[in-house]
Parts: sequence; C-alpha cells; structure tokens
Amino acid sequence: MEIRHFLGKTIHGLAIRTDNETEMNPDTGKIGALWQTFDNTVPVDYKNGERVYGVYSDYESDHTGKFTVLAGFDGTSFPENLEPITIPQGKYLVFTHQGEMPQIAIDAWTEIWHYFTNEDVDHQRLYTTDFEYYPSGNQIEVHIAIK
Repeated sequence: MEIRHFLGKTIHGLAIRTDNETEMNPDTGKIGALWQTFDNTVPVDYKNGERVYGVYSDYESDHTGKFTVLAGFDGTSFPENLEPITIPQGKYLVFTHQGEMPQIAIDAWTEIWHYFTNEDVDHQRLYTTDFEYYPSGNQIEVHIAIK
C-alpha cells in the first residue's frame, strides 16, 4: 500500500445504495448486479484509454452504515441514463491487487478491512469518497480517503 494525492476526476455510471451487511449475503447483495448491468450496458473504449471506476460515497457513518456505490468510467461519450460523480481531490491510501476478477476486489477489500480494524493503524479513514480504479482487466487499485 502507498499514499497518493489524487487530483480529482468526474466519471459517469450507474449507482445503488447499500451497506456491508446486505453485501455479505449473496441473496441480498446489490453490488454484483450493479457491475453486471454496467458491463452489459455501458460501452467502455478500453483500446483508446477509457478506464473503469467503482466509487463509494455518501457514507451514512462508518463501515456499518449505508453508502452509495457507482460503477462508472471516465469516457466522454456515454448513455444519457448515467449519473455523474466527482471523485474529490485528496489524500488516499492505495491498496493494489493483481489476478482474476472478482477475487482481486475481494482480496483488496479484505486487506482494507483488516488494516483499518487494527489497533495500531497508521492512518485514519475519512469515510468521504473512496474508489476502485481498474488500470487493466486483472488489476485493481482501491483508494481510501485518509486524513
């Protein structure tokens, strides 16, 4: 993991509201279906540099509260039904994993949960806006906003 300063970026995508308790149950989880809908309906031009993001925002509280998830991309041409969101400029702790999807996302978030539940944690999570960035089909970078 490493600290990075992100300059901010507006992306467009599809959003849902959920919480971690809902997502831990395969029968009630919404994030998988969100990504499936995104993948089936949004034409991402990977060959010309467009990239995919998963944005977590509007946190009700901490990891126990509700939050909004947006599956999106940084393209300039997109369907009208996509919502915009701006990932704010800020300081982020970045967790990187490589391998097969969706396992790399599961592994990244497991590492994040373990890191921030440790008593000797070096950074304080803000619960403002966090995001996943997919530089390629087998790599994920999860950016967690920190103080």
